[in-house]
Amino acid sequence: MSESSEESTGWARLRAVWLSVLGLSWPVMTEQVLRTLMRTTDVIVAGFFSPAAVAAVGLADIYARLPLWFGLGVGDGAIALSSQDTGSGATANRDEAVTTALALGVLAGVPFAVFGLLFDQAAISVLGAEQDVVLIGASYLAVILLSSPARHVTLIAARSIQGTGDTRTPMYVNLGGNTLNIGLTVGLAFGIAGLPEYGVVGIAAATAIADTLTAGAFLLVLSTDRSPITLVRPSDPIIGKQLVLISAPRIAEGLSEVVAQFPFNAILLAFGTEVNAAYHIGMRLYQQIAAPLSRGYGVAANVIVGQALGRGEPDTAYYDGLATAALGAITVGGLGVVLFFQAEAFVSLFTRDPVTIGYATDFARAYAVATVLIAPYAILAGALRGGSETRSPFVAKVTGTFVFLLGMTYVGGLHLGYGVVAAYVAIVADYVWRNIVLGSVYVHRGWIERGTRMMRERGSLDATGDE
Repeated sequence: MSESSEESTGWARLRAVWLSVLGLSWPVMTEQVLRTLMRTTDVIVAGFFSPAAVAAVGLADIYARLPLWFGLGVGDGAIALSSQDTGSGATANRDEAVTTALALGVLAGVPFAVFGLLFDQAAISVLGAEQDVVLIGASYLAVILLSSPARHVTLIAARSIQGTGDTRTPMYVNLGGNTLNIGLTVGLAFGIAGLPEYGVVGIAAATAIADTLTAGAFLLVLSTDRSPITLVRPSDPIIGKQLVLISAPRIAEGLSEVVAQFPFNAILLAFGTEVNAAYHIGMRLYQQIAAPLSRGYGVAANVIVGQALGRGEPDTAYYDGLATAALGAITVGGLGVVLFFQAEAFVSLFTRDPVTIGYATDFARAYAVATVLIAPYAILAGALRGGSETRSPFVAKVTGTFVFLLGMTYVGGLHLGYGVVAAYVAIVADYVWRNIVLGSVYVHRGWIERGTRMMRERGSLDATGDE
């Protein structure tokens, strides 16, 4: 074969993977854009009240990420098994894994709801916030954690369905829920359209109501022919064990990020309430503009890699993950360029306080620089999870978060006197390190052996249809 023919074949293969990824990821991206817009709306609405309200919502959301990460963790275990077993045709194993994951999600949501009711003020005050921030944040936190079981159901059900290759149905359900959330946020915060005026508490109430209705919609989908998944009575301990083994590092990964946010926010609060509010605004801008693409690509990588392993095609799984990472770096990096140069204009949508605007612009630009690193990290992590490997993303996030994001900010900002500039540098350094860790694990291919071994243990290899 001539060199030009090889190049043509290589480009055709790459193009085919990119088209497949885009087909799977655009519904996830669309859904994530609106979900992120819902959270962005929360911050914008809070900004109409005061910088203290913005800081309160941001600090309360740290605790709200606890049930979020549990749902994401179990959901990632469900999508890994769902995609692998869909690829191999082991639909009975897939149905059991999904049902077990949903049951775990409901049960685990109850303690979070109780925590919000009993420890709302203590949770915010321990971060060192001012009294007005504590009062606002506590009320927000108590309400938003009530819907933790429902939020778990939504996250797990959506990922389970995505694992079958259907990313559109979760998009439709979540679009409806998030649209309702946005409308209720504005209505309940300001008392519009005949709704009562609850201020910041109304923002949380909108989320709790929408999450509960969305969870009900997902359970309805799973009980009908709209989804190929059938809910069953769990009975296989091997599947339950594997679900826990895959989910636990992912949950721990998220919890480590939440734990690190406590001292990180405390450091920023030492620089002033405006700096803390600015951080949440800058991060929210990144999450609104660039994060949906990274998350969409990550889900697509999880699905195509998991299904390729289920079909017994490890080389295809390896190539598809790298090809998706390249697509993410190019496209998400391009959005980062836009965010960098338009940062101040975007920040002005969130606050009118000039001090907060200045700091938030710099935070947004730090995240803009990091986008070209965040996308490959999210995609490689998704690909590894498609192979049932959740340990290395956990190691990458823990070491990056504590050594770089937290460590550099603390030492450079407080002890060496660089102030908030140290936080800007730490944001970028964190993702440089994460890519180094995941890249080295990915190229050694041990994750392929792990995924194949686990499929063999639960009897999913060489399966044809229901067992």
